[in-house]
Amino acid sequence: MLYIKQKGFKINKILDIYKKTNSLQEGHFVLSSGLHSPIYLQSAIVLSYPKYLKVIGKELCNLIKKKFNFKDIDLIISPAMGGVIIGSKVGEIMGIRSIFLERVKSELILRRGFDIKKNSNTLVIEDVITTGKSSEECISAVKKYNAKVLGVFSIINRNVDNISHKIPRYSLVNLKAPLYSSEKLPDSLKSIPIRKPGSRFLK
Repeated sequence: MLYIKQKGFKINKILDIYKKTNSLQEGHFVLSSGLHSPIYLQSAIVLSYPKYLKVIGKELCNLIKKKFNFKDIDLIISPAMGGVIIGSKVGEIMGIRSIFLERVKSELILRRGFDIKKNSNTLVIEDVITTGKSSEECISAVKKYNAKVLGVFSIINRNVDNISHKIPRYSLVNLKAPLYSSEKLPDSLKSIPIRKPGSRFLK
């Protein structure tokens, strides 16, 4: 069962898009975090539709503009693969350069000639946040370049228990879907074959 923390037309609209595109999936999933869940949000499918990418991109940009002066933002940064499409769209709409980090030997790093200028102000853009690990890795990577992360934005935050971090975090939708460690799987999941859709499992 999904527990939605906030309500409103915008929230229902985003979740309706996920449902229409069969991107809110049920089964037994091992997420990129290593946690198990009966719910998986496949943003890649949603964002493959130009009309939905446009809607979600605009909503995310509106949220960003409510929190920050876009003129203060120098760079959009996203973790590959999940955040690349929405990060690029946000950058396009706001007219801000957008780059991404890639996982190499379990570490998110810059490749392809991307750079982060010293003292630049950045935003981290993700599709779905579960534990916040990818966001934290992005923040750490940015700090290595002596730059600043103003905030972290996502389409959906699966953790409504407020991840404790110094960097402010904002999402279009805050919801809580059940999450379990391997040692505490309920019987309802033990009998269902495991699927591992997250890109972190790719070699």
